[in-house]
Amino acid sequence: MENEGRLKLSSQGVLFKSARTGRVENVPGADLAAGSWRRVARGHGLLLRTRSGVVHKFDGFREGEFEKLANFFKNTYGMELVERENCVKGWNWGTVNFTGQLMTFSIGDQSAFEVPLGNVSQCTTGKNEVMLEFHQNDDAAVSLLEVRFFVPPGQDSSNDPVEAMSRAVLSQADVIQATGDALCVFPELQCLTPRGRYDIRLYPSFLHLHGKTFDYKIPYTTVLRLFLLPHKDHRQMFFVVSLDPPIKQGQTRYHFLILLFAKDEVDTISLSMPEDEVKERFEGRLSQEMSGPIYELVSRVMKALVNRKITVPGSFTGHSSASCITCSYRAGSGLLYPLERGFVYVHKPPVHVRFDEIAFVNFARGTTTTRSFDFEIETKQGNVFTFSSIEREEYGHLFDFVNNKKLNIKNRGLKETVPQYEEELEDSDDDSHDVYLQRMKEEGRTRAEAGSGSETDESFNPGDEEEDVAEEYDSSARSSGSDSSGEEEKKEKGGASDKGSKPNKAKKTKKPAGESSGSAVKKRKMDKSRKKDKDPLKPKRPQTPYFLWLNASREELKRDNPGIAPTDLLRRAGEAWKALSSSAKIEWEQKAEEGKKEYALALEAYNKTGGGQAREGEGKKVEKKKVEAKLTPKKGAGGDGSSSRTPQKAPQSKEFVSSENSSSEEEEEDEDEDEEVEEKVRMV
Repeated sequence: MENEGRLKLSSQGVLFKSARTGRVENVPGADLAAGSWRRVARGHGLLLRTRSGVVHKFDGFREGEFEKLANFFKNTYGMELVERENCVKGWNWGTVNFTGQLMTFSIGDQSAFEVPLGNVSQCTTGKNEVMLEFHQNDDAAVSLLEVRFFVPPGQDSSNDPVEAMSRAVLSQADVIQATGDALCVFPELQCLTPRGRYDIRLYPSFLHLHGKTFDYKIPYTTVLRLFLLPHKDHRQMFFVVSLDPPIKQGQTRYHFLILLFAKDEVDTISLSMPEDEVKERFEGRLSQEMSGPIYELVSRVMKALVNRKITVPGSFTGHSSASCITCSYRAGSGLLYPLERGFVYVHKPPVHVRFDEIAFVNFARGTTTTRSFDFEIETKQGNVFTFSSIEREEYGHLFDFVNNKKLNIKNRGLKETVPQYEEELEDSDDDSHDVYLQRMKEEGRTRAEAGSGSETDESFNPGDEEEDVAEEYDSSARSSGSDSSGEEEKKEKGGASDKGSKPNKAKKTKKPAGESSGSAVKKRKMDKSRKKDKDPLKPKRPQTPYFLWLNASREELKRDNPGIAPTDLLRRAGEAWKALSSSAKIEWEQKAEEGKKEYALALEAYNKTGGGQAREGEGKKVEKKKVEAKLTPKKGAGGDGSSSRTPQKAPQSKEFVSSENSSSEEEEEDEDEDEEVEEKVRMV
């Protein structure tokens, strides 16, 4: 780790003071055994080794300072400062030399790299392989975690080179060493994280996991919490150990140790400690001989050694009378345990979220089906944990639990009434929550009823027959009700039908489903346009006190906030109105009351004249005249619609017919309508 500071050389020794921590490191001159000068990444470096094997490295020197330092060490300490060259060939085959706490990997006579054994946290061996694990450096952005060395087999079978290298590393490495025998051993326990079968050896100061491939040593000081959680099948138990810092294997970190036990497995253990010492040290929490289910034995011993409480499920009970909920997190399926102070999910990957870390929770609809829902937890740091595929029967239990714990629910307004929401879930199918699909289903049922012929088409209204006249010029006009009735009249009068027409198909009385929906949409549009046609003579509603004040203060707000957007202006106006005192609002409230009185008088006078109803009736008359004008056929020689009349042209579009045949009539009717409106205005 890079640590900047100041180096002082004196006759008493070498003194280094850290600029970041202020820590002073003193190396007496009498303890110095050897020194070397070498090229490093940032300039040149000085390596000093003491007689006890401790190595000190100082970097950041310039190339021209070598002679000055060499003379100082020779004259003051009588020590030669040797200049060494590093190997930069990039080869990965060489020899390993141990000098005190320094392991040097050399290629020929030159050093390739060095490993301070004080930074080694674990050394494991495999077949012709030695693996070194290093302590995690949390202050560095990138740190080395593991180095593996391949060691070829030696000719001497009595001396294994792999074991020899491992012993040399462990002799100087900062590894937790076992002091004495283990208190107890649990062989071949099933471990979910890290996965495998491990022998658990409990020592007074640490826990040792011994597997076929890897070994883990966990100090009790790194244990944060202990959990004992029953499985949903009521036949197994989880024992979860929360760790900080986590145990590491290569690039993988394990923040939790999860053991799985069967409830019916029992065992008897004996602590390797006298009974008197057990009672004195553990204060009666343990005894020398103990028997019972394995999960109880492991939890009791761990609780006594770690000196921490074991957390078990509290008051929550799910739909299946279990203390957990089956769900999925990321790509795996597991169990979510609502505890008294947080949530725990096991097992892949394990998650533990405390209530004081939660910003809010959210109940969301499942992405694939409505038979399940998602439960989202967002922490105050912005992390989101989404537990999906939860059965809908668990909704009420989980909602009540979250509500009782007074957690912030993001969508409380949508699902405040839990029984009603559950009833909707039970009565719905897989797509009931999709509003779009529900609407499409209703329209589909409407079209099916219209096409069945057993009921009347919903879009058909006997009082508004004129509204569908525009379809006379559509390509499917032959199947409409007005056309079919026209054909029947022609046949009764003995008139000839159009060429190429098919009377049998044209006589159908029911409309196709598509035409039914089209006419219904058209009718809705016409009704909507009618609603928008307001009477200009009708008095306007009075304004509220806020709008009266806003109209009077708008210019002042614009001057105070130049260049502000209209939306921001309205927002600030609302804030300013809220900030007004009740005495300042009295003026505008009085004006609003006066406006209400004036509006009531004007509305009464308007209703006495029958303005709204008269205008609506005149509008219907005018519209009916327009429709009749469009339906009136051109009179030919026959004039009565007989075969002697002038031959008609091919069917034309609505726009073309309207522009040629009825333009003059519409202009005359519009003039009549305008005169009637003006006369009515004069009367009012």
